Amino acid sequence: MTTTTPDWLTRRGVNLQASKDGLSWLVYLGKEPHYLLMAVPVKGQYGCRITQTINGRRLDGGSTFASVEAALQGGLEELRQALGW
Repeated sequence: MTTTTPDWLTRRGVNLQASKDGLSWLVYLGKEPHYLLMAVPVKGQYGCRITQTINGRRLDGGSTFASVEAALQGGLEELRQALGW
């Protein structure tokens, strides 16, 4: 799945990079990965696990989505809210 970095991230010099498995993405601040977003199966749908890579703290709210793409978009929105951006 091809993913573009949302404007609210690029304005802050942040980059979103997809993994080869198509189910996880890293959010880079500068050259360091700070957040991992991972689509995970939840009751026949998908959730997005958001983990802060520095300390393992979870930021996700437990929402479910119909597809991997929707889970990524929902996870990005949860991250945006958690960061106050």
